[in-house]
Amino acid sequence: MTAGTPPVVDQQTWRAALDDLRRREKAATRELDAIAAARRRLPMVELPEYTLIGADGPVRLADVFAGRSQLITYHHMWTDGAEWHCGGCTGFTSQFTRLDFLDNYDARFVIVTNGPIAEALAYRDKVGNRMDWYSSSESSFGADMDAAPGEHFAVNVFLRDGDTVYRTWHTNGRGTEQLSHTFALIDLLPYGRQEEWQDSPPGWPSGPAYSGWLDGPDIARLYGKDSQ
Repeated sequence: MTAGTPPVVDQQTWRAALDDLRRREKAATRELDAIAAARRRLPMVELPEYTLIGADGPVRLADVFAGRSQLITYHHMWTDGAEWHCGGCTGFTSQFTRLDFLDNYDARFVIVTNGPIAEALAYRDKVGNRMDWYSSSESSFGADMDAAPGEHFAVNVFLRDGDTVYRTWHTNGRGTEQLSHTFALIDLLPYGRQEEWQDSPPGWPSGPAYSGWLDGPDIARLYGKDSQ
């Protein structure tokens, strides 16, 4: 092997090192539980009525819930008229192919973009995305949810009481990683994400940030409508 490798030790030494790491992993799990408990206790903000555009035309934000009381939105970065849109957003949302389990939790997870709905739906089909898409191109919803045109991606969470919608949580940047199985799996590997910013031993394979990520054309080739 040309890359650096972990030291080879006997079983007892390996088990002791794993046990040390496991204590830290369990502490992190307990901290994540505490953070989730605090998230459940966050106050919320009442929103005005917004109208988005769906595949069948205008739809009130309250109706995007489709009868459920909880809603998660992923705000997909967008450039009008572009052939390919944010590779990170495209790859990230391609993970979510089975969301029916949210029905048991009275919840729904959808994509919102600032792009025109026709372009958004065409792009969804081109890359084989399986989620429901909505456009905020005719409202201030994207900007008001910290995902204005030309800005970064975001995740927002909402609670509905009748026709009244409340915003309960928001994150962006690396805060979205907790929704992903991609990074969880890659971080288990001995070489991790193989990106320069990571703290890795000398000799570990390393490249620019994002260099291992699938981009829009990769996703389309693998999953898009013309991939079969």
